[in-house]
Amino acid sequence: MIILLCGLSGAGKTTLAQAVKQKLAEADVFIELIDADEYRQRLFKDLLYSKEDRNENIRRLGVIANKFSSHNIITVISAINPYDEIRMELVNSYKNVKIVHVDCPLQVLVKRDTKGLYKRALLPAGDPQKINNLTGVNDPFEKPTNPDLYINTYRLTIDESTNELYSFIMENRYPLKKSANHY
Repeated sequence: MIILLCGLSGAGKTTLAQAVKQKLAEADVFIELIDADEYRQRLFKDLLYSKEDRNENIRRLGVIANKFSSHNIITVISAINPYDEIRMELVNSYKNVKIVHVDCPLQVLVKRDTKGLYKRALLPAGDPQKINNLTGVNDPFEKPTNPDLYINTYRLTIDESTNELYSFIMENRYPLKKSANHY
């Protein structure tokens, strides 16, 4: 199973992924986390933040996730993953891929601003510190139209969010097998 956690920066994707990893490990379920920020910094330094590069990043993460998943390891990709087109490409390319929209209102994220990204994105034009392509502010985020699971981290605590994702994984980790018709 591959879980695609997608949502804006600061919505809680990585925190949620780490919490569910701990809970699944306690239940003796094999799990691997793929944090897009970490992979970008270590392996995919060639990618920038154009739409094409963002999609290529997700494609590469999908290949890695599929390798783990093919060995019955629940694999969680934590990435902003802003484009529906690439999310659907992974759903259609690999077995048992689930989209989880981790959501939080933009105004709350701007107040939290744990990485200082929103502050930099909201700087005036021409400021050398300005970020010109922050997803949700000055770059698009296409909300998943029909996610397999929706988690609002503004309304739910981390424990509640973790329990929702944990239950979802436990209920869906083995895809239904089509039975053969016997005549």
